[in-house]
Order: sequence, then structure tokens, then C-alpha cells
Amino acid sequence: MRPRPMANPESEREPLAEGTLISHLLELRTRLMRALIAVLLVALPCMGYANELFGFIARPLLKVLPKGASLISTSVTAPLLTPFKLAFYVALIIAMPYVLFQLWSFVAPGLYRHEKRFAMPLLISSIVLFYAGVSFAYFIVFPLMFAFFTATTPTGVQMMADMTQYLDFVLVLFVAFGLMFEIPVAIVLLVWTGLVKIETLRKNRGYVLIAVFIQAAVITPPDVISQTMMALPMYALYEVGIVMAGILAKRKLAERAAAAAAEAAAEAEADASH
Repeated sequence: MRPRPMANPESEREPLAEGTLISHLLELRTRLMRALIAVLLVALPCMGYANELFGFIARPLLKVLPKGASLISTSVTAPLLTPFKLAFYVALIIAMPYVLFQLWSFVAPGLYRHEKRFAMPLLISSIVLFYAGVSFAYFIVFPLMFAFFTATTPTGVQMMADMTQYLDFVLVLFVAFGLMFEIPVAIVLLVWTGLVKIETLRKNRGYVLIAVFIQAAVITPPDVISQTMMALPMYALYEVGIVMAGILAKRKLAERAAAAAAEAAAEAEADASH
């Protein structure tokens, strides 16, 4: 007879919050309403400075455009609606910590104490890393990428970007680089849940390096600079994720290894008895 898997004593003793389906739905509605109100409250002052925000976002391209060139609008409503659209996304990014806090407040009652201690650093680090990814794209990638684009403009061609298309372009890159910086958090979760072994991540470094360059080529514009500026940090974050997984999931990995050793010993003892 095999021994029962070792259970976490803390999980056995600690009661979890329970409720009906209706109570959970009402709680979720309350949390979503608070998050939406927070975004709208932040969006109001952002809309007051919508044109200034767009000027800030357009600065990396405007700095490298030829003298006398500027962004253009090919739509009658774009000069009004495009800055307002940007203001909403800026408000969403600014309010993101409070939005995630509401999500955490909804999920936290269903977690054990040790799970909360594990999840809180990941939640905070995911917010910081997303902001870091957006900042990296704006301050590092955009100046180099736009300088390359303007330098390769053929003779006789004047580069004139539409403001709406430019905003859509930079928003996609903001999201891409923000999510790229979440790689360490994703790796920690994969290792902690047991979906991937940390030894497997270390062994497949070469395949990962090739994969990140392919992914960067798909996401970014077709130029070497932007692809490299995404691929190299992506691989560096992969290595950071392995280190973080070894630190944050150390206890979980030790428990899993002890359980596997106990099960192997029990199987060996059972085979010896036969």
C-alpha cells in the first residue's frame, strides 16, 4: 500500500473563505466597478492633457524626422479622437496597480497563507516589470528604431506618418515589450505549478535563444535593430526567470523532490517484498 502524499500542514489547518456562486458574482461585480471607476477618474485629467500626452508619445519620431516634416492626419476626426484614445490608455496604465489590487482582493480569500506569500511578490514584480518594458520601448528602442527608419528613406521620398497609424503602432510595441518583461513571472509560475522543470529550462537554452529571435522578427518591424532590441532582453529575462524560479519556488521544489523520493522509496520497498 503506497503512503499518502505529504500534505502541507499549513494548508490543512487554515480554513478558506467560502461563499455561494451569487456572492462570488456580486463580489466580482463590485471589484470590476471599482476598477472601472478608478480608470475613469484617472482618465478625466488625462483627457485634459491629451494633446500634451500625444506630443510626448510622438517625440521619439519627431526628433528624427527631417526638418520641416511632421505627423499628419488623414481623417477629419483624428486630431480630436486620437489624443483622447491615447489618454484612455495612459489612464489604464496608471490605474493598473489599483485594477490588479481589486483582482487580487477577489482572488486572495481563496488562497492559503503560504500561497499569498508567494503570489504577492509576483503581483508586485509583474506591475514593475510591465512598466519597465514600456519604459524600455520608449527610451531605448523607439529612438534607435525611428532613426533607422528615417535614415533608410529613399531619396525623393518625404516621410510623413499618419498620427492614428503611429499611435496604433507604438501601442502594439508598448504591449509587446510590457508582456516581454513578464517572462520571469511566467517562468516562476510554470516551475512552481510543476508544469515545467527548472532543469528542462536550463537544458533548452539554445532552443529558447532561436525561438526568441523568431518571435521578435514576427512582432517587431522588419529591421534588425528593433528585432535585436527585443530578442536580447527577452533572452536575458529568460535567464532572470530561471534564477527567480530557483529562489521563489525553492520550498515548493524541495517539497516536490521529497515527495518523489518518498514515493520511489515506497515503490522500491514494495518491489523488494515481492
